[in-house]
Amino acid sequence: MTDHMPDDLSAAGRDLRAYTDELRPKHSVVRNVSGEWVLLRHADVVAAAMDHQRFSSRVSRHLQVPNGFDGEEHARYREVIARHLSHEALEPFVPVFESVATQLIARLPRGVVLDAVGEIGAVFAVRVQCAWLGWPAALEPQLLAWMEENHAATRSGDLAWMVNVAEQFDKIIFAAILPCRARHGNAPDDVTTRLCREVVDGRSLTELELVSILRNWTGGDLGSLALCVGVLVAHLAEQPGLVERLRTASDSEVEAVIDEILRLDDPFVSNRRITTCPVHIAGQDIPSGARVKLNWTSANRDEAVFGNNRFDPERNAAANLVYGIGKHACPGRLLATWELRIALRALLTSVHTIALAPDHKPEREVAPVGGYRRMPVILV
Repeated sequence: MTDHMPDDLSAAGRDLRAYTDELRPKHSVVRNVSGEWVLLRHADVVAAAMDHQRFSSRVSRHLQVPNGFDGEEHARYREVIARHLSHEALEPFVPVFESVATQLIARLPRGVVLDAVGEIGAVFAVRVQCAWLGWPAALEPQLLAWMEENHAATRSGDLAWMVNVAEQFDKIIFAAILPCRARHGNAPDDVTTRLCREVVDGRSLTELELVSILRNWTGGDLGSLALCVGVLVAHLAEQPGLVERLRTASDSEVEAVIDEILRLDDPFVSNRRITTCPVHIAGQDIPSGARVKLNWTSANRDEAVFGNNRFDPERNAAANLVYGIGKHACPGRLLATWELRIALRALLTSVHTIALAPDHKPEREVAPVGGYRRMPVILV
């Protein structure tokens, strides 16, 4: 039995993992200052994510391809995107990703304080995504600066600033796709060009649809990948025994460990839905047209499912929600998994120890972002 549901809670300035750990034992759902109903427990988050009829993904005022669509429309666009994120499509990029990771880690200074998020995760994310999409390396400084400003704007809650930052990124994407759409027989065979040739419902994707897809692949994934690297490095710095175990582990074992570390500290905080009719969930009657948040970070730490949250990749794998669940689960899961595994392997191959930097306190991100803002470490 939960206590009376609190209304108008604000997570501003708080570490969301710690805050939802505090709320979840007493409340399955809370309402935030924006009037959103936030689901905190695993069973309720799964129920809403799997109920595609009553919990619609058409939440944003802006075009979001494909996960802002429902039903058959979502399925058609998802099929297009899946072609570029399949095992067969991504496998040729593995040597490219490995080269990016190896060169980056090899050039990092040893024995000095480094920020695992900004100096390792963010740089790796930008370089590997540019290599995958066929974008010029010259974009790296611009993308790194954008990532930093995007997180700052998101933290601030300043809507005008967030809109401005989003528009900046759309301009970067427009600049990337215009040459691809103008080329004909001599166009390079890169992922961005292939995407520009895609057809849905018998017509080419529009520029707005292309921008939306590429914004999702880059704007969202760059920051998330950097945060994931920060979380992984932080965990390994505190678990030297795990570092030694991973040095000889198979790819599948490494990936299982990565998923479990991210379950414990999930930077993919939440997704939104909107109710299409009155709904009873988490012990509450929620009206039609209400905005609902599926809090993955909280659900992934639910004591009813994961007990005392002991690190246990094998036991916890089936209930892990890091990449979501249902039709709208993250289509880029394989890409993210491989990129993170490759980055981790490069790090473990190149360094002897990963240690938390003494006298440099890690800084947690605050709502609505998860993970670490800064994770100071020393590589030896």
